[in-house]
Amino acid sequence: MNDIKFCKTIEQWCVWEVAVNGKKEGNPYVDFNIFGEFVSKSETKKVEGFYDGDGIYRIRFMPSYIEEYQFNIIGSAIDTTYKGAFVVTKAQNGNHGKVKVANQFHFAYEDGTPYYSIGTTCYAWIHQSEKLQSKTLQALSKSPFNKIRFCIFPKHYWFNYKDPIQFPYEGTPVNIENMTPDNFKDYDYSDENQFDCTKFVPEFFRSIEKQLQNLMDMSIEADIIIFHPYDRWRFSYMTPEENDLYLHYIVARFAAYRNVWWSLANEFDLMQNRTIEEWEHYGNTIKNIDPYDHLRSIHNWRTFYDHTKDWITHCSIQRTDYFKPVELSDQWRSQYQKPVVIDELCYEGNIYGDWGNITGEDMVRRFWQSVCRGCYAGHGETFENPEGILWWSHGGDLHGESAPRLEFLLQIMNEIPGHGLKLRTPSKFGTTAILQEDDDEHPSFLLCYFDRTRPMRKPFYIDDETEYQIELIDTWDMTITDMGTGKGKFEVPMPGKTYMAIRLTAKIEK
Repeated sequence: MNDIKFCKTIEQWCVWEVAVNGKKEGNPYVDFNIFGEFVSKSETKKVEGFYDGDGIYRIRFMPSYIEEYQFNIIGSAIDTTYKGAFVVTKAQNGNHGKVKVANQFHFAYEDGTPYYSIGTTCYAWIHQSEKLQSKTLQALSKSPFNKIRFCIFPKHYWFNYKDPIQFPYEGTPVNIENMTPDNFKDYDYSDENQFDCTKFVPEFFRSIEKQLQNLMDMSIEADIIIFHPYDRWRFSYMTPEENDLYLHYIVARFAAYRNVWWSLANEFDLMQNRTIEEWEHYGNTIKNIDPYDHLRSIHNWRTFYDHTKDWITHCSIQRTDYFKPVELSDQWRSQYQKPVVIDELCYEGNIYGDWGNITGEDMVRRFWQSVCRGCYAGHGETFENPEGILWWSHGGDLHGESAPRLEFLLQIMNEIPGHGLKLRTPSKFGTTAILQEDDDEHPSFLLCYFDRTRPMRKPFYIDDETEYQIELIDTWDMTITDMGTGKGKFEVPMPGKTYMAIRLTAKIEK
């Protein structure tokens, strides 16, 4: 056995890594394999390693328990077995573990802390310059967003005409010297690309890992989009064997980061070269090879996927109605019996496409409707500017009005006394949510949102015994006003403004 260098201690739910020298002849990405076997008192896992170039193989592992682990490194890439041990220390502030499904319809971290998703989308931010990526991180650090959706493969679409700073595979792309915003669609699926999709470019994936770590340090979940249809490089036309190789490679590289979510595809139904059987294969592959069971979803354009499938942990949905994109979310929740995240419900902005020009008020309204229906929503920004840098794709700076209001909403969500909400039925006035564990007749908590209506008063009658603390919430001006208490039949005076909410919390004697 040869000596190797590795960390002797690692924090719970952090990335432990070991690198070893191995074989590099031929094509190491397909010719050899390497695995790590990890055993502690509470768990046993076998994880796949990966080739990282220059004869180096890496194995990454995320330990779940505060105890000692023994490990073996084995595989055809090395001629010897490596063994060792390390100790896992207690998670520090801000490290709650990975996010998982809790009480069927909501999310929580491994340590039980509720996770309320306030997500955003920056499809191609990791393909931009380092300077622009840094600006995106700065904007995120000042924002409420605790999840970000982005693609591994570069994107060919409106405002995305440049090649990325680097590619995932060895080779050369189609020449775009003569491409313009008017003819860019003519470059889709060109045969002029010369990529070897069995030979990865490690530097490309290291750049993603750098940002995964940065996001993790900021407590932001990385919702990684694995496949998408907006492609002039033919990555959406790889062979089934190349796709399987790709899935194994990204799981080996990324799965040890606790903030990873897997989005199998963005707008899967636009990839018409794929069958449902193929999607099922890829979804189950991710489920089977990810040793940590990270969250998994698949995103639609028009046609919903069957979210009841076992490999899908939660619904990732694009609106099918521009004007009522969230009003059916509670029905989707009931239909699929899983958490619902409307990751795309139009974007705050002013571009020509009707999916990218809603107001900040409407964005905030859609978030509140989603939350009061026991679901979650996703943000994006598409403001035209002289540089052609749009947050929805490139990142950069935030320009809209919704972000601070969504931070206020997250504050409201974090003050929920239970774990998540559900729609209260029937609802005669506004959209009223109660705690997931409450019953309709005697809820201990109510959040009633009035949307675009503007009543001057709101009557309540819940029961004769429970006394409630009453608070009036202005969701746009971001104020909370103490309105005293109420019991039995009572009314709450209101200012006759739109986008107001009332919060009732049962007063419990101590």
